[in-house]
Amino acid sequence: MLIRFLTNYVQRHTHPLNRLLHLLGLTLTFVVTVILVIRGAEWWWSLSSFAGGYVLQFLGHAIEGNDAGEVVLVKKWLGRPYREFAPGREPGSDAAEGGA
Repeated sequence: MLIRFLTNYVQRHTHPLNRLLHLLGLTLTFVVTVILVIRGAEWWWSLSSFAGGYVLQFLGHAIEGNDAGEVVLVKKWLGRPYREFAPGREPGSDAAEGGA
């Protein structure tokens, strides 16, 4: 299960700027927010940290050309079309395998 998750994660995060925004966004969302809560910071600092981190991740997916994981999940539930992988990066496509 972990290998499947990591494989999917790498396939969905191929653009270098998306990877950078995820590094910053995940840190802001999950590390900085927890530190702020533990230190007793004003609630709005924690909320801003959490939301700001998510904004960076969503921006990364916009640059990548695919939907964020949470968006994919909601669209699946609603029966709406979604883009899990960036155009030309779908598993099994030539571009995903380093082809032309």
